[in-house]
This record gives sequence, structure tokens and C-alpha cells, in this order.
Amino acid sequence: MNIRSLTRGDGVVIGAAVLLLIASFLDIYSIDGASDSADIPSLWGSGPVVLGVVLAGVIGAALVVVARAMPQPKKVAGLDLGQFGVAFTVFAAWSALGNIFDPAGAFDGEGGFVDELGAGLGLILALIATLVMAAAAVATPLVPALKGALIPAPRPAAPQPYGGQPQGGYGYPGAQQQPYGGQPGQPGQPGQPGQPGQPFGGQPQPGQPQPQAPQQAQAQAQPAGDFSPFWFAVPVPRPLFAEDGSPTPIAELAPGTWYLAVEQRGANLVAQTQDGRRGVLQDTSGIQRG
Repeated sequence: MNIRSLTRGDGVVIGAAVLLLIASFLDIYSIDGASDSADIPSLWGSGPVVLGVVLAGVIGAALVVVARAMPQPKKVAGLDLGQFGVAFTVFAAWSALGNIFDPAGAFDGEGGFVDELGAGLGLILALIATLVMAAAAVATPLVPALKGALIPAPRPAAPQPYGGQPQGGYGYPGAQQQPYGGQPGQPGQPGQPGQPGQPFGGQPQPGQPQPQAPQQAQAQAQPAGDFSPFWFAVPVPRPLFAEDGSPTPIAELAPGTWYLAVEQRGANLVAQTQDGRRGVLQDTSGIQRG
């Protein structure tokens, strides 16, 4: 599980679940004329409210968040856990609305007691929490503002020389690597070691010995074009597809994690995940380069 893959909408769902738990310990009824010392039960005193509102809402929020944090969402009966979570949150909001309109339930109310019975603070807050939870769970895949990363990806610690990579966890190499294609010396300074006096660009001057065979082999081994492997992070969760063109994603790239781009194919990138899997990232808009 990767908590950096959570979105702002997931943060709203988590906050609403916390509010629902707080509301469950407050009064389920309000009674006109009751004294402050009256012993009024909380939401936990009503089985239908506990099952249909409190537990349904909390379970739904947990399913939504867990499904988002997993690299490969689990499926039950062909549906993702996140879809079950959305259904639970909508059901909890519907149940809370019914209890607001009829807090006494099947109580017959002999003697006019029902007329003095209303929804307590716990029921009101539970309705607000479940409505917010359900709205966030449904709208997160649709609203760009809610699809943003809850925990933004860390930026590189300090600028590095061209071709170098910053240090860190996965997404940063453990040691400095040879820049793609090699780095020429700075203007006015000697060239690379073993090539004293070689000018920028690595071309030999008349009267100087020709480059050695290993250098020629290295130049021939370099791929055509100017693409150089680099590390990147995605702003929102994005699917990674198989290189054979299969429409089924093989992984999901999560915000907050650095991935290695090893090849460019038109507007797409071939990326490598933490476990060594390679796939095609089709949506490269807004990626952050390391």
C-alpha cells in the first residue's frame, strides 16, 4: 500500500468518517423540555442506526481509501473494492436521511411522546458526515480538484549537474551515474580524464591521435536521438499498460513515487516500476521530472 497515492477526495472521505465516529457518541434524540441531566442514548443505542449509518459509513470509507492505496485494486464479483465502498457510503447517507425524518422509528408514541421527540445532535452530524462522505467518494474520479495528490511528491533536495540524479529512495539512484552520452568538460577547462585537451564535443583536432576503439564502440552503442533516461513522478494515479499494446493495465503509477523513464515512443513513455516491471505510460501530461 502506498499512502502517497491517496487523493484530496480520499482526504475528505477520511475526515467525514472521523466526524461520523464522533457523532456516534452524541445524542440520538432531542426531547423538548428535557433537562440537561436527562439520560438520552447515543447512536450506539439503536441497532438500525449503528448498522445502517455508522458501520456502513465507516466500512465504506475504509474500502474507498484501501482501494486507492493498493497498487492493484482487488475485485469482488467483478467490482473493485472502491466501487463497493462508494455504494456503502451512499447507503449510509440514505439511512441517515431516513432516521432524521423518523427518529422514533416504529415507536407508537402513545400519550403524544413522539411529538416531543426529534433528531438529536448525533443524528444531525451523522447525516452531514455521510452526505459529505458519499459526495466525495462519487465525485473524486470526476472533479480534477479532488483528483490531486493528498500528499504531494517531494521535490529533489538540491539541483544536480546536468545528467546527474538526486539522492533518495526508489526513484533516485544510490550513487552518481555516468550522464547519458558522457559530459564534456567546462569551457576553458581540460576535457574528461584520459582525454586531456580535448575540446567541447569530443572531436579530435588535427595533429592529435584518434580516439581509442572503446570510445568508438561507446559512441556507436548510444541510441539515436537525444532521449536520456530520467526519473519522474505523476501528479495523479495513472495506469501503466503492457508494452505489447494490451488494453489491461499492468500497474498503477502513484503520486509521490519516482519512476524511471527508459524509453520514449512518440508521446508515450516506457516506465519501470519499483519491482522491475516495464510498461507504457500513455498520459504524460503534468509529470514532474527529477
